[in-house]
Amino acid sequence: MPTVLRIGPYRFFFFAGDRSEPPHVHVEHDDNEAKFWLNPVRLEENLGFSRKEINQVEKIVEEYQTELLRRWYVFFS
Repeated sequence: MPTVLRIGPYRFFFFAGDRSEPPHVHVEHDDNEAKFWLNPVRLEENLGFSRKEINQVEKIVEEYQTELLRRWYVFFS
């Protein structure tokens, strides 16, 4: 589970076994976790984040979308 980005309290990472899925990123903070598709950016799964916090995380994913996609393709190539 390589960490590909840290912003504030959030850790963004990939699971090595996710190669067969479309590009996405997992995000965790404390016991909360979410999964976002990267192209286009959209929430796939939310496990514990409040609506307000998930909106903040989604904005971060949108802001770093290009970099996260680049890292996805580098990691899974």
